[in-house]
Amino acid sequence: MHSGTALIDPKSIFEIIALAPGMRVADLGCGRTGHFVFPASKVVGERGVVYAVEIVKNILESIKSRVRSEGYNNVQPVWADIERFEKVPIPSGSLDSCFMVNVLFMLTDKVTALKEATRLLKSGGTVVVVDWARRLGPLGPLPEQLVLPEAIGRLATNLGLKMVGRVAPGEYHFGLIFQKI
Repeated sequence: MHSGTALIDPKSIFEIIALAPGMRVADLGCGRTGHFVFPASKVVGERGVVYAVEIVKNILESIKSRVRSEGYNNVQPVWADIERFEKVPIPSGSLDSCFMVNVLFMLTDKVTALKEATRLLKSGGTVVVVDWARRLGPLGPLPEQLVLPEAIGRLATNLGLKMVGRVAPGEYHFGLIFQKI
């Protein structure tokens, strides 16, 4: 069986987007393990901030527990619905990067979620979208739930984002990097 890092290595994506000390980022739909949250916390350091945004309260409690027990002082757990515009309680235009990892396939309103990510970004900030390209045994979405990179690209372009790169996070995922202009 694959580990999370074997499927998607956050550090390789951080290198591509030049994540650095002092940056402010959010993982929108961070999940129970905080797969991007905790590695990002180490990169942005004590002057940076990582918002762990999640709608499922018991998942957010897992993140809060790890934040407390392991001393991640720069991680701020945030309960919010990213499918509701202007409802994520993070100031507009305040983030250097937003991560949306294995999230879009689950959402009903992908447009609003991307619009919310865009709202949170500074000019020049990036949205990193990583999602399933195909299923891995029992892991991942059903084929009819998969999102197509081309469709995400069109949605992002319509919201004023510019595609600035692609990442190959592994054989089961695709990755797109968009920049707020």
